[in-house]
Amino acid sequence: MAAPTLIVIDVQCALEDPVYGRRNNPGAEDNVARALGTWRELGAPIVHVRHESMEPGGRFVRGTPGFDFKPEAQPLGGEDVITKQANSAFIGTDLEARLRDRSVETVALAGLTTDHCCSSTARMAANLGFETWVLGDAMATFERRGPEGEQLDADLMHRTALASLSGEFAEVLRTEEAIERVRRDAASLRPVRRQAG
Repeated sequence: MAAPTLIVIDVQCALEDPVYGRRNNPGAEDNVARALGTWRELGAPIVHVRHESMEPGGRFVRGTPGFDFKPEAQPLGGEDVITKQANSAFIGTDLEARLRDRSVETVALAGLTTDHCCSSTARMAANLGFETWVLGDAMATFERRGPEGEQLDADLMHRTALASLSGEFAEVLRTEEAIERVRRDAASLRPVRRQAG
């Protein structure tokens, strides 16, 4: 069985803009980097997803600093990069086709933001039949304003988004748990060397 494909979503410089307000989980990018390091070490598949604003003046316009990947999530040569214009990484892209072509059964998601593009992608991955892991501590989001004008804390938004995915659309894991699983699976697939004698 193939290793899960790590899909890193929208870890882009635009999300440093103070306009988004307070954020939770300042360690999310470090956990993204840890996951990327392990997948690379094991030669497991990786897909980088970035958002592109189509409207003039958008924060994710191609060719502007906001469109760039953050340092922790820079793709390496040979790693897939997909550009999307919608919330879900499956809409308007060939992500599903790439996964099907490689007989992928499981995807592991990390990135920004928990309750928007990560959640949308996780829900669609599950609906398309992929086993879906969500690396909850490798995600983060921002405070939001509710329909009555109430301020909703970033950590509440993050935890609520993960709770709504858990069990229904995805298995929510810590990065370390996902790394342990991928390492264990990789070890079980290595051929056993026969001793001479």
